[in-house]
Amino acid sequence: MKDPIGKLGWPIMKGRDGERTPMQWTDGANGGFSSATSWLPVPASAKTHNVESESKDRDSILNFYKHLLSLRHTEKALLDGDYIALNTDDPNVLSYVRRYKDDAVLVVLNMSATEQRVTFNLSSLGLPSPTAQIVLTNQGEHRLQRPLRPIALEPFAAYILKVTR
Repeated sequence: MKDPIGKLGWPIMKGRDGERTPMQWTDGANGGFSSATSWLPVPASAKTHNVESESKDRDSILNFYKHLLSLRHTEKALLDGDYIALNTDDPNVLSYVRRYKDDAVLVVLNMSATEQRVTFNLSSLGLPSPTAQIVLTNQGEHRLQRPLRPIALEPFAAYILKVTR
C-alpha cells in the first residue's frame, strides 16, 4: 500500500491503490503509460487488456462502451425520453423503455450469473405486438430484427433494442 490516506485507515479502509494503477494503453513496458517507473505497478492483465488491443476487437468492452456512449447522444429516446420501468418484480433483470414521441428504446439487463427468462408486455404503451431491432448487445447478435416475445437471457446479458410497431 502506498496511498497515504489508505495507510491512515488501514486495515478498516483499504485505500485507493487498486483503482489508481496506470492506464493500460498498450501491452508494452508499463502498459505504455510511461517510460518511468510508476508509483503503482501495472497489473499483468495489461498484456491482454489494454486500449490498443481492445480497439481492434469489435466485441471488446472498450468498443461496447464507445458504442453505448454514442447511442446515448444520438437516440432521442435515450437522450430525452421518459423512463418506464418493466418487470419490476424480477430481482434479476433490469428492464425499461425510454420513450420520446414515436421513438422507443428497450433496455434489458440480466444482472445475475444465471440464465433468466423475461417477458415484455408493451400494450399499455400503445405497442401491442412490437418488433425490436437489436441496436447493441454483449451477446454477439448484431442488428437482428425480431418479434418482441419472451426471451432467455444469458448470464449478464445486455440488450438495447429499438422498438417498432
